[in-house]
Amino acid sequence: MAFLETNLFADRWRLLQAYGVAVVCLAAVITASQLTGLETTAHEFPNFWLMTGLALLAGLASFKVTRPGGTAVIICPTTCFTFAILLCWGLGPAILAQAAAIVVVTWKHRLSPWTSLVTAGQYALCFAAAGLVLAIGQPDPFGEHKAPNLLHDAGCIIAAVAAWLLTYGILAAVEHWLRHGTARPREAASVVGDQMLFKAALLLLSPVFAVAAHVNVAFVPLVFVPLYAVERMARLSAERDQAARLDPLTGLANRTGLKARFDELTNRSGPARLALFVLDLDRFKHVNDALGHEVGDQLLTTVAQRLASVGPADGVVARLGGDEFAIAAPAQSEAEARALADQVVAMLSQPVVLDGLRLDVTASIGIAIRFDHGEDFATLMRHADIAMYEAKGSGDTVCVYEPCTDTNTPERFGLLADFRRALETADHTQIAMHYQPQVSLETGRVVGVEALLRWVHPTYGPIGTQDLLRVAEHTAVMQVLTARVIDDVVSQVAAWSAQGLTLRASMNISARDLYSGDIVAHLAQRLHEYQVAPELIQVEITESALMADPARALATTSRIANLGVEVSLDDFGTGYSSLQHLRKLPLSEVKIDRTFVSGMAANGDDAAIVASTVGLARSLGLRTVAEGVENEYTRSLLASTGCALAQGWLTAKAMPGSQIQSWLASHNVSPSPATASPAPAQSPAPVQSPVPAPGRR
Repeated sequence: MAFLETNLFADRWRLLQAYGVAVVCLAAVITASQLTGLETTAHEFPNFWLMTGLALLAGLASFKVTRPGGTAVIICPTTCFTFAILLCWGLGPAILAQAAAIVVVTWKHRLSPWTSLVTAGQYALCFAAAGLVLAIGQPDPFGEHKAPNLLHDAGCIIAAVAAWLLTYGILAAVEHWLRHGTARPREAASVVGDQMLFKAALLLLSPVFAVAAHVNVAFVPLVFVPLYAVERMARLSAERDQAARLDPLTGLANRTGLKARFDELTNRSGPARLALFVLDLDRFKHVNDALGHEVGDQLLTTVAQRLASVGPADGVVARLGGDEFAIAAPAQSEAEARALADQVVAMLSQPVVLDGLRLDVTASIGIAIRFDHGEDFATLMRHADIAMYEAKGSGDTVCVYEPCTDTNTPERFGLLADFRRALETADHTQIAMHYQPQVSLETGRVVGVEALLRWVHPTYGPIGTQDLLRVAEHTAVMQVLTARVIDDVVSQVAAWSAQGLTLRASMNISARDLYSGDIVAHLAQRLHEYQVAPELIQVEITESALMADPARALATTSRIANLGVEVSLDDFGTGYSSLQHLRKLPLSEVKIDRTFVSGMAANGDDAAIVASTVGLARSLGLRTVAEGVENEYTRSLLASTGCALAQGWLTAKAMPGSQIQSWLASHNVSPSPATASPAPAQSPAPVQSPVPAPGRR
C-alpha cells in the first residue's frame, strides 16, 4: 500500500491529466445523448436564446480573485441562467449554453483551452446529476397548481440543486487531491465551501428565472436585482478578503498575507526549506519627528518598492506594521539566506531623496530558516524577530537566529505568570524584600540599605530574578512589581523608625516605571500613609533606562526629587551619556558598577576608572557608592579614593528587614542618620559575612 501511495503522489500530474480526459469524455457522451430534438427546442422556444444570451453576458461579467494561499478563483454567475435552461428545456441545451458561457470566460481571463475543456466537462457532469434527479422526479411546475403538486415540484428542484452541488463538491475535492495531495486541506475546504455557497444562491434563483421566462419574458429583467445583489456580495467579499491581506500604505502583503503565502510555499512541494526575514528600519522615529509623518510614509513606500524589486519572484515581501517589513523566500542554506539579506542591505544603502533631502536608510535584519529554527510560521516569525533585535542591539546589520539569544522561552513565560500570581496575592512567603547594608568607608557606620527582590517558587525553589526582570520589564507585570516594592520598602522603613532605627532604604525602579510617571503618585501616597520622611527613601535608576527617552526620564526624576526623595544613578559607567546625565538629572548619589569595583585589585585601568569617577562625583557634590566590595584590599583601595559608601559581601549579605536590627546589634555596628554626611573617624574592622549573598535583584 505504501508503495502504491508513493507512486500515486509521484505521478500526480499524470493522474490529473487522466482525470481531465475522463471528465471530458464522459461529458461528451452525456451531451451527445441529449442532442436529439435540440433543433426543435431552439425553434419552438425563442426564450431559450434570450436565456443563453444572458448566460454569455454573465460570463463577460465574471471576475477573478486570489484567495489566501495564492489560489485564483473566478466568480461567474452563469449557472443561474443555465440551470433555468435545464428546468425549461432539458439537459442538452443547458450543457451547451454552459459550454458557450465558459468559452466567453476563457476569452476574457486568457485561460488555457484545456482548462476550459475540463471545466466544461465538470459542469456537464453536474448538470447530468441534476438532470437525472429531475428525470426521476418528473416535476411539472407549469401544470396543475395543487398543494401536493407544488410540494412535489419544489422538492424535486431542491433535490436537483443538491445533486448539482454534491457533484461539484466531489469533483473539486478530487481535483484538489490530485493537484496537492493531502496538503492545504483548510484552504481547499474554504475555497470549495465559498464557491458552493455562491453557486447554491445562484441555483436557487434559477427557478425564478424559469418561471419569469415561461410566464412573461418581460419579467426576466426584474430578477436581475437579486442576481446583482448576490454577485455584488460575492465581489465585496472577495475584495474584503483581498484587502485583509494587503497593507493599505505600501500595497505589500500584511502579516495575514505573509502567512498565507508562507503556507502556500511550504505546502507546494512538501518539505520545502524557506527563510523568513524580519527587517526593521534604523532611526525611523527620527524621520517622523523631524520631517513629519507624511515624509515618513513616503520613505516607507520607497523602501517597500525597493524590497519588492529585490524580493524573489516565488517569495513574498510584506509590511508588518510601522517600519517593520518581512520577506519569505526559498533558501536551501544559511549562506543562501545571508546572500539575499546582503542584496537587501545593498539596495537600502542607496540614499532616498524626499522633499529635496537625501536620507540614508539602514536596517537591522533577523533571519530564521525553516527546519533549522522551527517549522511553523509563528515559531519562525518569533525567532526571526528575536534575531532582528539581536542585530539591532549588537550593531550588526544581519543576524541569524541562535537559541542562546532567546530569553523569551515558554518556560520563562510560565515563570512570569507564576510571578504575577504571587505578586497579586501578596504572598510574602514567595516574594519578599531583602536588604543589604551600605557602610560608610570613613566611619564604618551603616548609612543605608538597598532593597533587593527575592522570590522562592513553590515548585522550583529560589529563582534567579535578574533574567526574570529582564522579561517582566516589557510587560504590565513590572508596574505591579514596582507598586509592591514601594509598599514593602516604605512600610519596612516605618517599622524601623518605630523601633528607633533610622536607615535610608534604596529601591530600584525600571525604565517602564520611569517613562510612565505613575510611580510618583504611588510613592507620595505611601509616604503620607506610613508617615515616613521622604529623605529616608531613595530610588535607583540605571543609565540604560535613560537612553530611550531622556526627556521623560528627566521629568519623572524631577518630580521624585520634588517629593524630597533622593535619586541615585545605578550601574554608573556602563551607559553612554554619563556626563550629560550627571549634569541634568537631580541626583544625590552615583553607584559605581561592580564590574569596575571587583577588578580594582588586579586591574589598574579599573582602579583608575573608579578613582576618576569618585573625583568627578565629589566635584559635583554627589555621594558615591561602590557595589560588589568582596575583600578587605578592595575596601582599602576605595577608601583611599575618597569613595563614601561600600556595599557588598564583605560587610553582609542581603537579609530580611526583620533581621537588620539584630544584625546591627550582634556585629556592634551602629546606624547613622541617613541625612547626615559621614564624619571623619577611624574605621573599625569590617565585618565579613561567611555566606555569599545572592545576586542583586
